[in-house]
Amino acid sequence: MRTILLVTIAALALSGCGDNAKLPSQAGYGPSPTLPKAREETIPTMNVATATGWPAGTMPTAPKGFAVTAFARDLDHPRWLYVLPNGDVLVAETNAPTRDGGGIKGWIQKQFMSMAGAGTPSANRITLLRDKDGDGRAETRSTFLTGINSPFGMALVGDTFYVAATDAVLRFTYTAGAMQLTGQGEKVVDLPAGARNHHWTKNIIASPDGSKLYVTVGSNSNVGENGMAEEEGRAAIWEIDPATKTHRIFASGLRNPNGMFFTQSGQLWTAVNERDEIGGDLVPDYITSVRDGGFYGWPYSYFGQHVDARVTPPRPDLVAKAISPDYAVGAHTGSLGLTFSTGANLGPGLAHGAFVSQHGSWNRKPFSGYRVIFVPFHDDRPSGSPRELLTGFLTEDGKAQGRPVGVAIDKRGGLLVADDVGNAVWRVSQ
Repeated sequence: MRTILLVTIAALALSGCGDNAKLPSQAGYGPSPTLPKAREETIPTMNVATATGWPAGTMPTAPKGFAVTAFARDLDHPRWLYVLPNGDVLVAETNAPTRDGGGIKGWIQKQFMSMAGAGTPSANRITLLRDKDGDGRAETRSTFLTGINSPFGMALVGDTFYVAATDAVLRFTYTAGAMQLTGQGEKVVDLPAGARNHHWTKNIIASPDGSKLYVTVGSNSNVGENGMAEEEGRAAIWEIDPATKTHRIFASGLRNPNGMFFTQSGQLWTAVNERDEIGGDLVPDYITSVRDGGFYGWPYSYFGQHVDARVTPPRPDLVAKAISPDYAVGAHTGSLGLTFSTGANLGPGLAHGAFVSQHGSWNRKPFSGYRVIFVPFHDDRPSGSPRELLTGFLTEDGKAQGRPVGVAIDKRGGLLVADDVGNAVWRVSQ
């Protein structure tokens, strides 16, 4: 009884206390965001938008001139999307395989994340959605692949289909038009996982020539508080040679990279979730080009050489090498999905740039994210202010009707958005 009381008191403390953001959210955007002095939070800020789902007849909203339709509904925590060459859409219905307890604090955080819609068991399924008549709605769905341990990223190279599970990259033989894959698949490489597995999502993308694979592996902590031995191979993007089943670290110091794309020039970009618990205005999530061998700061510094004093022992040698990201997309926005506008049919204003899905904050007052934005590019570089494309996920009284995650351009040029709270895939068209 005493334990229950202590936990209840601690939960109330976390829900009622914490740091308020001092700057407008737009201060955390662009190539040179405002970075105020860090304020280490004695009591971590917890400000969770309770997941409610969409009331009947409602959906996200887009600007005038755009239409939103439900490409598919009644899915089970859809997180990531992949469009096959024939137009079939694959959706990873997935969630974390385990949750780190981490004492009372970790237990409380787990309860809050469940409130946010992240506590459902993983379906461990990839579902195929097919729009037969081209009306922007999937008429048929089938189980494409099942039994994978928290699948996330997907990539097709020729007739080989790759899946990034939480603990391994697997490959299967694919036949054009197939509604289902069979077998356990062949393991290409193991990925860092284990009992804690703090950032469990692993995304995958193929190089433009198909010879290499790139996989995102998030950190196993906020800022290395569990010891750097637990971060071996993490907070990085791996380059994998599928022919030899070998890998190397392509870039490191990326706390939690998720979305990736290659620009037309062949430059790899990623979206990264930055660290918590040093204030509502720190640290902005970002999108950035990724250099071979580059180090991006985590956990020792952020946005270049801004030292995080919480991390011991310090590594000034690594801080000196830390690369500043290209473009900030707001503090605690949970920017996960990332895709380029190649193939989009959404008008000249969205013809060249990046679509970024912002899953939304759970530890910022006021909330941030809960939308899909478009960042314009010029000559393969961000150029200008972001533009809202899909909103309405968060109600005025702070309830989450949905939370956007994966984004992809479909074969007809529409933008698909996976919504893991609304259990839907939305389609934006013009």
